[in-house]
Amino acid sequence: MRSIIRQTPSLAALPDFRNLGTVLRVLLAVNAIGAIAAIVVEPRWLLWSAAWLDVLAYLEPCLMTELLVLYLLQPVFERSGYRAGVALILAVTVAIVIAVDAVLPRALPLPPTNSLRHVVLAVLLTSAMLAYFQLRAKALSPAITEARLQALQARIRPHFLFNSINAVLSLVRTEPKRAETALEDMADLFRVLMRDNRELAPLSDEVELCRQYLELEKLRLGDRLRVEWHLQSMPGDALVPPLVLQPILENAVYHGIEPSSTPGVVSINIFYKSGDVHAIVRNPYRVDGGRHHGGNKMALGNVRERLALHFDAEANLASRVKADAYEVHIRMPYRSAETRRAAQQASAHDLAAAHGTPLTRPSQRTRGRLHFPTPEASRG
Repeated sequence: MRSIIRQTPSLAALPDFRNLGTVLRVLLAVNAIGAIAAIVVEPRWLLWSAAWLDVLAYLEPCLMTELLVLYLLQPVFERSGYRAGVALILAVTVAIVIAVDAVLPRALPLPPTNSLRHVVLAVLLTSAMLAYFQLRAKALSPAITEARLQALQARIRPHFLFNSINAVLSLVRTEPKRAETALEDMADLFRVLMRDNRELAPLSDEVELCRQYLELEKLRLGDRLRVEWHLQSMPGDALVPPLVLQPILENAVYHGIEPSSTPGVVSINIFYKSGDVHAIVRNPYRVDGGRHHGGNKMALGNVRERLALHFDAEANLASRVKADAYEVHIRMPYRSAETRRAAQQASAHDLAAAHGTPLTRPSQRTRGRLHFPTPEASRG
């Protein structure tokens, strides 16, 4: 029986050395290996800590220096191919080990060292870490698909489809042009919802999709739904997981606007700050929940999982009740589309060279017509 999860071959890619999760994994793995090496050298438990400190005396300067150099060289890795990047990392490793072995004995009262042995061990350890990150990237690819399937179940509620169709039907005779536009918007929205959403997409596309979704909701909610957009500082070229905001807005409408008969405001504030992209969604909050239940946090959980799959520890989602409003705050690292494209092209050339096949340019699918209001704020 064939699996429903398709393991598509992905291009080899180096880890992001500016990612907090990558740095933490390297630190934990290397220090754990150092502890194991100390046990091998000194099996007596009472003397193990002293042996571990001796290992760390050589290990930590090399490790910290290399992490700093790799952090600075990250833009170079993004522009280079996988093989060239690996060769550069190994060259940096060798250079740092030789330099530390030459300087450290002069600064500290340490016994003479065997530089060749340290170089070999460092190269083997670095190669093992690179292999681990490559295997981890391959192992996560089906998990991303699983997260997409689970998220679709939470996002596409039957009541949204039925209510949208009923709202369009109510306009067919009175406002046929508006009904036609709404049907086209619905087709575009569901086309995006059902396609493969494993790759990052520009933030501007996600905002346009959210505008489209909210316009459909306004067909049935009318003046009860008021939307405020604050996008003056939004980096539109930032790469984000597709459908990262739409489920949050659907929750905002479902739990914040529908239960009340009075108008309510859904506020979306997206801005860039200190190398991160922040998105804050705020909607009215009622303690009793109105006609709706409090929810099972499935949409928030799915968005949080996809953020972790794409950005590891550098992204997070937090929600809280603030006065009479419910607020969701998403933080993601800023990733440039141009930088990602250059890295993908370099990796593609490496893959083509490895298999001896010419690199063909993938065809681009044309997007459907999108209809969105032009003002920064949509008012009821």
